[in-house]
Amino acid sequence: ASPPRVVAYALAGSVRINLSEEPLGTGKDGQPVYLKDIWPSQKEIAEAIQKVDTEMFHKEYAEVFAGDEKWQAIQVPQSDTYEWQADSTYIQHPPFFEHIAEAPPAIADVEQARVLAVLGDSVTTDHISPAGNIKADSPAGRYLREHGVAPKDFNSYGSRRGNHEVMMRGTFANIRIKNEMLGGEEGGNTLYVPSGEKLAIYDAAMRYQEDGTPLVIVAGKEYGTGSSRDWAAKGTNLLGVKAVIAESFERIHRSNLVGMGVLPLQFENGQDRKSLKLTGKEVLNIRGLGGELKPHMPLSVEVTREDGSQDSFKVLCRIDTLNEVEYFKAGGILHYVLRSML
Repeated sequence: ASPPRVVAYALAGSVRINLSEEPLGTGKDGQPVYLKDIWPSQKEIAEAIQKVDTEMFHKEYAEVFAGDEKWQAIQVPQSDTYEWQADSTYIQHPPFFEHIAEAPPAIADVEQARVLAVLGDSVTTDHISPAGNIKADSPAGRYLREHGVAPKDFNSYGSRRGNHEVMMRGTFANIRIKNEMLGGEEGGNTLYVPSGEKLAIYDAAMRYQEDGTPLVIVAGKEYGTGSSRDWAAKGTNLLGVKAVIAESFERIHRSNLVGMGVLPLQFENGQDRKSLKLTGKEVLNIRGLGGELKPHMPLSVEVTREDGSQDSFKVLCRIDTLNEVEYFKAGGILHYVLRSML
C-alpha cells in the first residue's frame, strides 16, 4: 500500500471513500480539503530529495550497534555462539537437530499409528498453535508454574515462541478446537485410546511417544487455513505426528508440514473421515512409502478398527514438488539445509 494513501485514509477516518472525489475533511477556513490539495507536487518531492545527504545515513548507521548506556551495560558472554540459559522460560535450545545422522534414514511405511485427534473443517493454524493467553491449568501453564513463573507473568504463546517446551505444549491447545474423538468437545483434549482416559493432547502425545507409537491427525476441508504460523508445523512434528490426513490443505501450511517432515495426505474425492467411519480409535498403517517417493503418488492406509475388523482406503500424497520430496527424505527442510552445509 502507498504510505501517503494510508495517511490520507487515516485523516478521512474511513477507507470507504473515493479519494479522488470526496474530501478528507474540512480546513480551518471551512472549505473541504481533498487529497490533491495535500499531495506533494513533483517539484516539492525533488526539492526534498535534494536535501537528503548520504552523510546522514553514514552517521546514523555507524553507531547502529552502539546503543545507549543501558544497552551497553548489559553483560554478555564473549562467545561465537549463543550460550543457552537452562533456566530461561522464553528461549530454549530447540531439539530439531538432536541425534541427526550424517545421512538420513530411508523413508519407511508408518506402522501401528494411533490417531491423536479427529478434527473438522477449516481448522486454522491458530487452532493448531494458538498465539494468545496461556491457561494456568494447561500443559504449558503447568510447565511455567513448575519453572517458577506466576500466572500473572505467563504472557502469551506468541511471546514465548522461542521456547519449544511451551510451544509444543500449546500445540492443539486452543480452547475453541473441537475434537470429534470426544464428541466435538471444545478444548485441547483427546482420548488416549489404550486406557480410555481423557487427556490434554500434549499429555496423550507424550504417552504415545513413551510407547513408541507414531501419531496421525485426521481432519476435514481446508486444514491449516489462516496465517502461515511456523509453529503449527513445528509443534505437530514435536508431538510425534507422522502424517495429517485431510480432505484438503491450505497451501502454505501443507508446505510447512512437508518442511517439518510431517506427511500431508489427502482423502480421495468423495471420501472423508465420516464416509469412512473413522472415529479415532483405529490403528493405522500407511503403505507405499518404502519405494521411490514421488509427488502426488497414491498411498494406501490400512485400518484396524476397535472391533478387530480391517479394511483400507486410498489417499493422495500431497508432497507436491520434487524439491519437497528431497526435503521430506532428509527429515525436513532444516535437516536438508544443515546437511548441505556440512
